[in-house]
Amino acid sequence: MLDRVTSWAGPYALLLQLVLIGLGLLSISRVALMGWQWERVAKSGISVSQFLLQGVRVDLIQLGMILALPVVLTPCFAHHRSWRIWQRLIRYWAVAAIVLLAFMEMATPSFVMQYDLRPNRLFVEYLVYPMEVLRTLWGGFRTSLILGVVGAGLVVVGTFGLIRPTWMTAPWRPLKVWLTWPLVALTVFGAIRSTTGHRPANVALFALTGDAMVNSLILNSTWSVFQAVYAMKDEANASAIYGRLTNERVLEEVKRAPWLTGLHFPDAKRPTWHVQTPAIPREKPLNLVIVLEESLGATFVESLGGMPVTPELEKLKETGWWFEELYATGTRSVRGIEAVVSGYLPTPARSVVKLSLAQKDFFTLAMPLKRLGYHTEFIYGGESHFDNMRGFFTGNGFQSVIDQKDYAAPKFVGSWGASDEDLFDKAHERLTALHAAGTPSFTLVFTSSNHEPFEFPDGRIELFDREKQTVNNAVKYADHALGEFFRRARASAYWQDTVFLIVADHDNRAYGNSLVPINKFHIPALILGADIQPKRIRPQASQIDLPPTLLSLIGVTVEHPMIGRDFARDAESPGRAMMQFDDYCAWMEGNDVTILRPKNTPLHATYNPANGELTIDNQTPQNAEKALAHVLLPTWLYRDRLYLAR
Repeated sequence: MLDRVTSWAGPYALLLQLVLIGLGLLSISRVALMGWQWERVAKSGISVSQFLLQGVRVDLIQLGMILALPVVLTPCFAHHRSWRIWQRLIRYWAVAAIVLLAFMEMATPSFVMQYDLRPNRLFVEYLVYPMEVLRTLWGGFRTSLILGVVGAGLVVVGTFGLIRPTWMTAPWRPLKVWLTWPLVALTVFGAIRSTTGHRPANVALFALTGDAMVNSLILNSTWSVFQAVYAMKDEANASAIYGRLTNERVLEEVKRAPWLTGLHFPDAKRPTWHVQTPAIPREKPLNLVIVLEESLGATFVESLGGMPVTPELEKLKETGWWFEELYATGTRSVRGIEAVVSGYLPTPARSVVKLSLAQKDFFTLAMPLKRLGYHTEFIYGGESHFDNMRGFFTGNGFQSVIDQKDYAAPKFVGSWGASDEDLFDKAHERLTALHAAGTPSFTLVFTSSNHEPFEFPDGRIELFDREKQTVNNAVKYADHALGEFFRRARASAYWQDTVFLIVADHDNRAYGNSLVPINKFHIPALILGADIQPKRIRPQASQIDLPPTLLSLIGVTVEHPMIGRDFARDAESPGRAMMQFDDYCAWMEGNDVTILRPKNTPLHATYNPANGELTIDNQTPQNAEKALAHVLLPTWLYRDRLYLAR
């Protein structure tokens, strides 16, 4: 049927079939996704016609990219000798393209449920770790995985049935082919550009609402991922998508922060390096332990407005410095790592944990502490190669890495490795041994039990949800393991000589009908141990403020490039937070929020922490240059290697 409809197109008939099937498939998927998320689509204010028409525009861009090479080559093969071979090649090309489009659309609902966006650069980054991804999918998304495989098979069979070569005994005459070719090529490349403006269409052009998820649904997932991959080539200058400032202006804005105004920056060639002296002098510096909790957002802490599934953390918060308004810098573990361990601000590029210029001598807390005689160690229950953690840590000051292979007889092993109980058993064992040897230590402990598919041992907790493998139950188990560890730590010999930080890397999911779901960046943090007295830290804070504060509390003098705030010196001044979400960056001071958008003007918004709503208005953002300076700074420091230790 379809081959008869398109037979008039001669040598371009198969390509026209590809366009018709592709538009139909992508439109059906978009309508289904719109129906699934109808409540948010309706609230966004976009009309159904605009939603669908702009979607078709995106689809034509993607299909034009798929057609470009065959269209360019068709005139060369549209003659008798090569005609049948060329038709077969085009058929396989078309089937492969449709299968790719279909696969990406089938993968979209699960990705949206996890990240509240269509597949983007995270989709590509996770492909580097196929075994971890497959285990997670099999454990938590088994039905979706099976349906996806079956669906892909059906698409292959169905597409081969639909896309049929037009076995003409004589293709168009060469003159006719070459005369029509410029028009066909112009049409295809016009579809790819999709605008007569100065620049071709990009993702920003389709950001039509204040809801980032709805904006992503206007796209198709193949183009969304393609755009993310394309943007990765410019990571050294990634922040330039928001605008430009001179380096001098960037430094001027950054150093206006109250906690930086009194500091001396002696080296103009390394503009943020300075000496930090401790607010609490100590004859003998203390040990440091950072417990980085996987996906533990304020969503799961009752006293921060969340679910009552962290009773152990609620008890512990009465014994130390409790941060009431701390915000994560991003939505991935590597974002939490770069902020908490290196004091590094987020950028639109990948985390420095993965970037090439940060794999050796890039500043981490481990580097100066190692020089001061500390033993520096990373302890993880899973495989430390994930997200390049082992490579980043071993190249940047960590002397040893303990991961899944180092657990002789773990009590429980899930998709992401040994359980949190096993992890904390190992941490207690190592801290006890190091203390007994008289060796000062810095230990980073990274949990993993609160990660999909939420596997943990039976009989440890009273389930919060009836079904076992849910996020609430996994958080409650992780909290149980944390509480057991601190009961043992408090009774240990190393307790009085150690400062501990408990902090989340990010929330479980960042979602909501806002360009930046700020409430999903709110995370708990607690500093305790040694002689730390109970205290509430009420000003806004960012993860990047934690490492300078910890250095001050353990009593060491260190030269470093971090621009975060030392709360041991100043716990009263108003704070700020910076958050990276997809291609947006939010700078928040109090309830005032500036949102930087790629290749677009900044927006002003007001955040209401009581209900988590972000209201965008027509005001001119007063902090636009400050926000821009803080997003340009880390890219500059990375590109020019100004964050490297001497």
